[in-house]
Amino acid sequence: MNEAAIFDNPPVLSRSKRLKAATGDTHERLDRAIMAGEPFSSRDRYVLFVKMQHGFHRDIDALYDDAELDALLPDLAGRRRLPLIEGDLADLRMGALTFDASPAFAAGTSLDLATALGWLYVAEGSNLGAAFLLKDAQKLGFSETFGARHLAGAPEGRGLHWRTFTAALDAVHLSDEDEARVIAGAQSAFRRVHGLVRKVFAVSR
Repeated sequence: MNEAAIFDNPPVLSRSKRLKAATGDTHERLDRAIMAGEPFSSRDRYVLFVKMQHGFHRDIDALYDDAELDALLPDLAGRRRLPLIEGDLADLRMGALTFDASPAFAAGTSLDLATALGWLYVAEGSNLGAAFLLKDAQKLGFSETFGARHLAGAPEGRGLHWRTFTAALDAVHLSDEDEARVIAGAQSAFRRVHGLVRKVFAVSR
């Protein structure tokens, strides 16, 4: 094969791969901020982590009831994690964070599909990486049935659960303008979590 032809026609990245590339720096900064909060150094710090998770999943909970998203993404309702986090808070005998503002996606309001897809990409990606977090939570005495329900993997395995989601995400037909909003949505979701980390853990990163 002509080498020039390879460089003239580079492979087209899937939407999920483009999202990963576009949000890599933002994601890395968030990971550093979370670790700076030392969420698994004690039970008290872990409680703060669960409250942070609750704040984010409160923001996106309405998305799991959206009919248009449900038609595009497999087992959307089964991917909802807010009830699991609420169960964890009950196990920990702790209440949720108090918010003055409404969730990012309020129930009963219209939503922008592309933006919502970006936020869900971040939510699903966090579940993929939660295997390591679950191990840390287990060291504190928590498990998939007590205190760390929301970190549990899917019955079919985290990898397959993620690939099923990204295959559906990649297959959604979107315009160029929509594509930009998917990326902007994912970046907004990462920034939202970062803001929650600062609020809950009082870290400056």
